[in-house]
Amino acid sequence: MVCGVYVLSMALIERSKANTSESLTAKEQLDLKNKKLVRKLLWLVVGSLLFAFALVPLYDVLCSLTGLNGKTQNSASLVTKAKVDDTRWVNVQFTSNVMPGLGWNFYPKQTSIRLHPGQIETVLFVAKNTTNEVIVGQAIPSITPGIAAANLKKIECFCFVRQSLKPGEEKEMPLRFFVSPELPRDISDMTLSYSFFPAVSNRK
Repeated sequence: MVCGVYVLSMALIERSKANTSESLTAKEQLDLKNKKLVRKLLWLVVGSLLFAFALVPLYDVLCSLTGLNGKTQNSASLVTKAKVDDTRWVNVQFTSNVMPGLGWNFYPKQTSIRLHPGQIETVLFVAKNTTNEVIVGQAIPSITPGIAAANLKKIECFCFVRQSLKPGEEKEMPLRFFVSPELPRDISDMTLSYSFFPAVSNRK
């Protein structure tokens, strides 16, 4: 009987050791999973930063090829061919955004304008560097509704090139444009929004 008790006690001890080993193994597996998750998150953050820096040059190439932001190689000929359609009005609203990492204030001096298709107008945007270092930014436009994007033609725009501001410098930046008479007649309102991104060459 004593032998039986001894065998039972040893079995319980071995079982306890096995449970402890399994518990430690599970903890190690959890730690391993957490480390893998942290690595993936770090790669995601790095990838997002690289994409943000690459966005501006990629956008420049795309716009030069397609005229996506309204910058076309034949703006002068477009202006010459465009005729003012004084039978209707179009309202253009202006909004602005500054992306994280760009220490600027940026806003339009007027929030909207009413014009005839084919009528050339100029509006001003204001940018101010609120930091103590030189900052370079690139403006990227977006237009809604999407169908109107191809019909807003920019003749002169601060978005065509990168903008550099010295510490505390404030600058008025013109946008000279017109709305094409080919704009569908059922569209009478559009919004032009500019987002300023930090340019790659900010740090020197």
